[in-house]
Amino acid sequence: MRVPLSWLREYVDLPATETGRDVQAKLIAAGLEVESVEQLGAGLTGPLAVGRVLTIEELTDFKKPIRFCTVDVGTANGTGEPQEIICGARNFAVGDKVVVALPGAVLPGDFRIAERKTYGRVSRGMICSGDELGLGDDGSHGIIVLPPEYEPGIDAAALLELYDEVLDIAVTPDRGYCLSMRGVARETATAYGLPLRDPALLDVPGPNAYGYPVRIADPVGCDRFTARTVTGLNPEAHSPIWLRRRLQKAGMRPVSLAVDITNYVMLELGQPLHAYDRTRVQGTIGVRRAEPGEKLTTLDGVARVLDAADLVITDDRGPIGLAGVMGGANTEIADATADPETGQVRGTTEVVIESAHFDAVAIARTARRHKLGSEASRRFERGVDPLAGAAAAQRTVDLLVLLADGTAEAGVTQVSSPSAPRTITMAANHPDRVAGVDYGRETVVRRLQDVGCDVYGQDELIVTVPSWRPDLGAPNDLAEEVIRLEGYENLPTTLPRPPAGRGLTDRQRLHRRVGRALAGAGYVEALNYPFIGEQALDQLGLTADDPARRVVTLVNPISDEEPALRTTLLPGLLGALRRNTGRGSHDLALFETGLVFHPGAGPRTAPVLPADRRPTDQEIAALDAGLPEQPRHAAVVLAGERERSGWWGKGRAGDWADAVEAARLIAGETGAPLLAEQAQYGPWHPGRCAALVTFVDGAKRTVGHAGELHPRVVKALGLPARTCAMELNLDLLAEAAGDTLGAPRISTFPVATQDVALVVDSDVPADFVEHQLRAGAGELLESIRLFDIYTGDQIGPGKKSLAYALRFRAPDRTLTVEEATAAREAAVARAAEAAGAVLRGA
Repeated sequence: MRVPLSWLREYVDLPATETGRDVQAKLIAAGLEVESVEQLGAGLTGPLAVGRVLTIEELTDFKKPIRFCTVDVGTANGTGEPQEIICGARNFAVGDKVVVALPGAVLPGDFRIAERKTYGRVSRGMICSGDELGLGDDGSHGIIVLPPEYEPGIDAAALLELYDEVLDIAVTPDRGYCLSMRGVARETATAYGLPLRDPALLDVPGPNAYGYPVRIADPVGCDRFTARTVTGLNPEAHSPIWLRRRLQKAGMRPVSLAVDITNYVMLELGQPLHAYDRTRVQGTIGVRRAEPGEKLTTLDGVARVLDAADLVITDDRGPIGLAGVMGGANTEIADATADPETGQVRGTTEVVIESAHFDAVAIARTARRHKLGSEASRRFERGVDPLAGAAAAQRTVDLLVLLADGTAEAGVTQVSSPSAPRTITMAANHPDRVAGVDYGRETVVRRLQDVGCDVYGQDELIVTVPSWRPDLGAPNDLAEEVIRLEGYENLPTTLPRPPAGRGLTDRQRLHRRVGRALAGAGYVEALNYPFIGEQALDQLGLTADDPARRVVTLVNPISDEEPALRTTLLPGLLGALRRNTGRGSHDLALFETGLVFHPGAGPRTAPVLPADRRPTDQEIAALDAGLPEQPRHAAVVLAGERERSGWWGKGRAGDWADAVEAARLIAGETGAPLLAEQAQYGPWHPGRCAALVTFVDGAKRTVGHAGELHPRVVKALGLPARTCAMELNLDLLAEAAGDTLGAPRISTFPVATQDVALVVDSDVPADFVEHQLRAGAGELLESIRLFDIYTGDQIGPGKKSLAYALRFRAPDRTLTVEEATAAREAAVARAAEAAGAVLRGA
């Protein structure tokens, strides 16, 4: 919201010495975000005068049209003689009133005006355009042509209000009332302790039976509607300079008188309005939801197909406007045009003024659905004062009568749904307890009255909230108003006192350990947004019945292309890998640990927890039950060299084994057993994919997959060749580990090492054999390591020899040879039974 200081002074008697910077500081202290103060007219000095064009001589001896003009500037030049000026613009004629910069003036950009000889003549000044004076976009181009009533010689800088200060306020969603001069003036008056001249305090006639007929079919979407009619408008009437300049300073472009007036009143009171050409409205004006498939061409010339949830303004033909967003082209105010035969000026002479209050959510969704944000929708979706509609309509009528020579019809239409003022009950000391400051009842009552509330009661206050503050709905909202008006800077600084014994949860500690371990192994953490689209799942090659395709869809997604929550971490990580590869990084190893989301079985509804007390355990449990399942996953992706090449020798490219090793590294942090079995799943290469398996309560559970990605997936995602990836469920791994993870024990007793070579079928995974050896060896086994794999004639076709080093140690004694040998034989027996292993050489 752009707030000209000169306009603000109309409602608050600010001290004459107060600058825009001073007002900015006061409003910031009151909680508003005043981003900047623009100094209009900076770098502009006079003399600037109104001039009347006396003569125009066309100079035709040059490549472009040049005009030699004489201009009457009154006594502004000190002589009273006509001023001779060279000008190339052609949008003015003899007799027009223009703005003249006389010698000695300096225009924005340090453009100095002086007498100079050019095109064979002497030019003593410049006829100015709006751009040259820094007026911004006023909807026209070329020289400023002023209305004829201004006398030559008067100060054009004062006439055009070129010097001013404009506060640029970033209005937050909870302060929609500050999208108006009325709202900002109220905050300014409160900040300075000065009275407010409320522009909405007007004499408004009551409704009668003579107003324009209006029918509301959806009282929820539109609870108030005021219609007024003005006839006899002069189609040649133009917006006066003061009106155009205020719109320009506020960041709006002047269009035509009727439209400018509705925009002006919207800026002044915060109530969006719309003016219809009454001769183009057929029958009763209605408000209803759109029929599916209905069409409307809006004022921007776009034909739109309406949704059944859109709120529309209608007449007997159908929709004539998108309620609260933009009007329709079929009832647009017509510009004044002259009949080429008779010279008679034609245009809109009768208007119906709409001043309504619409549901904020409905307007916000319509604006987003049609990608059609407007100044009106911006205000409605933040909350408009429902009681300001009649005053805004009256203000519009008054200006049309004053500036367009119109006549206000006696008929007044007001349709409204019954409503009661909103009240909040609050303890008088509630702001004290929230802020930790002893304000006292008198201060609390006074500050709430400053906001516009009516307050009754002693120890318990009954507060009636003003109609323009829809954001005030609870005692904490009222406490915030008291605190901000008393000054956030006056709040004491106190350190919170957390209860003892509350540290990280086991899940949080595991999350951090896994992150540190992966970072230590050379992986770089890459955090991604938790949103996903159907296309990403298609690119991963997931089958139609894959559980990962059952997603939790967002009601209000940030992007239509990613409307759901992720069920896998891979799309985000692979996207990061692709972006970094495209930027010249070719040796990459990325990881992420985060939540994925699964809808679970059956419908889920999360209750709204109370804000005035701590929720009970039952309420928290009901909330958790209403949420989707959110297991924590860990994933890695890698491409390029895993070990860099250099002067020290040849490097090594990352492969599927590195992805599996990352999974083993994570399992080591949890203390859970992890097996890698050959598998075929989704995005992985069918011959280079491992299923990651663990055991939960003795049952075998697949917790993830690792390996090289399928070439089709690599091509679809634009990834480097032989890209590898791994993803597993951390929560399942932690469940499999139980409470086994602890600090490592260092024994003072010697280790007993036993080597064993087992012959197995070539398709038996080494991991499976290792798992069986570990299970058979018992508690004495400290570690196991595969140190050799042999295939050849000595063991026969279809076989392989796996050599393991087993380390045995007891925590309380030195093992005997018999104990170590017995443990070794038990391990071999278990491997022989489960994997068909045969002791080599036996």
